[in-house]
Amino acid sequence: MSGIGLTLFVLIVAMTLVVTYWAAKRTNTASEFYTAGGGLTGWQNGLAIAGDYLSAASFLGIAGAIALFGFDGFFYSIGYLVAYLVVLYIVAEPLRNLGKYTIADMISARFSEKKVRGVAAISTITIVIFYMIAQLVGAGALIQLLLGIDYWIAVVIVGVMMTTYVLFGGMTATSWVQIIKAALLMIGTVIISFLVLKEFNFNIIGMFEKMKTVTSHGESYLNPGVKYTNGVDTLSMMVALVLGTAGLPHILMRFFTVKDAKTARSSVVTATWIVGIFYILTIFLGFGAAAFVGSQDIVAANAAGNMAAPLLAEALGGDFLMSFVSAVAFATILAVVAGLVLSGASAFAHDIYGQIIKKGKATEREQMLAARYASIGVSVLSIILALFAQTLNVAFLVSLAFCVAASANLPVIIYTIYWKKFNTAGAISGMVTGLVTALVLVAISPSVLSPEGTAILVGDPIFPLTNPAIVSVPAGFLAAYIGAVVSNKRDEKKYAEVSVKANTGVK
Repeated sequence: MSGIGLTLFVLIVAMTLVVTYWAAKRTNTASEFYTAGGGLTGWQNGLAIAGDYLSAASFLGIAGAIALFGFDGFFYSIGYLVAYLVVLYIVAEPLRNLGKYTIADMISARFSEKKVRGVAAISTITIVIFYMIAQLVGAGALIQLLLGIDYWIAVVIVGVMMTTYVLFGGMTATSWVQIIKAALLMIGTVIISFLVLKEFNFNIIGMFEKMKTVTSHGESYLNPGVKYTNGVDTLSMMVALVLGTAGLPHILMRFFTVKDAKTARSSVVTATWIVGIFYILTIFLGFGAAAFVGSQDIVAANAAGNMAAPLLAEALGGDFLMSFVSAVAFATILAVVAGLVLSGASAFAHDIYGQIIKKGKATEREQMLAARYASIGVSVLSIILALFAQTLNVAFLVSLAFCVAASANLPVIIYTIYWKKFNTAGAISGMVTGLVTALVLVAISPSVLSPEGTAILVGDPIFPLTNPAIVSVPAGFLAAYIGAVVSNKRDEKKYAEVSVKANTGVK
């Protein structure tokens, strides 16, 4: 790596550490640690949501997937973008009105049993671990390529840094790191896209025509079916992507960082514009990498294609642009994993420790200590798991996290807000069934088992689909419905209170 590249890396890291130091002085209470005291404005939170959402999977994984597989890679962009409509119209406002710090708070607004809170917390931690693995895999590949150090050392470096942000700065530091990262990511993506268009003489139609001949896939490159030959598998992945965002704990947690539901809604609108522009530009990143880097060099740098964007930046802008883009990708990973660590730590410290073990009587100091210890625990576990997932595409890994979120969290969130006959039995049934079904089917799928050893374990897959969302999401909804119907316990008066609060914000 050149001196310029190293300097850019150091500057971005130094900037984030300064933000953490500044935030640490303003983080003294549990509310400030978990939600920045609810003091972010709509545009600030919108940028932070975009920074949280545009992960390594988006910048590194999708660019690589489009470069190697054409239209099939763009499925990820479509799914991630459409998902925000579900968040905007169904979840954002009621969640902000009902919750306090975590998803479990929102569900417990209607069902006060500790069992519901405990299951919700476990679901949150599971999703966080899945998502964290993807980010750390991307980080390891990136730093390994740029600095020439071992993959495991790179993963540990990122793990230490992300834990530092959360331990000392909490949500305030995490939010501002995400805001800075979102701005840098959009600048880098626009620059690369401009250079790609320049190479095609700013002729988008001509670019698409050219892409029919520059890869070994020929005209098939622009059509679905290069990678995803099974239509049911493709549909299953899209179900996970479109519905998963509305169940992701680190995204939903961001709605508690603003003062009211109106601001939460404006946050989503801001984030949707930023996210939408970015995912459209992933076409240029992927096409550019395929045309000017080539699949052979992309795979040589990383078997899963995760280094396509940095290599494209080097091909079009030299070492300086590659260094800038790589530094931005590094900041991307740091910002996202900090948010993930915080949401996982909050689920343990606030829900399991504060509300279940301490029965809501934990002091501010005890909650803060528990959250910081939990941050270390989540980080260590994620690092260990990431060491075994080096060869997997990060966009694919994230799609599995989306599957778990859509299967375990979304059914219960929707029923809690909109179905008056829903009850505790239904909530627990839905979360447990969705979570277990998704995890078990992933464990016996081609994502984990393959005869050639190209997945995590060697063996014949029992379940045929790489992403089980088309089975596990309906299973979560059905189990929640059956659990509520079979149980005779009803509290429709409580639903009336929750409904008014969800739609008006009246306490």
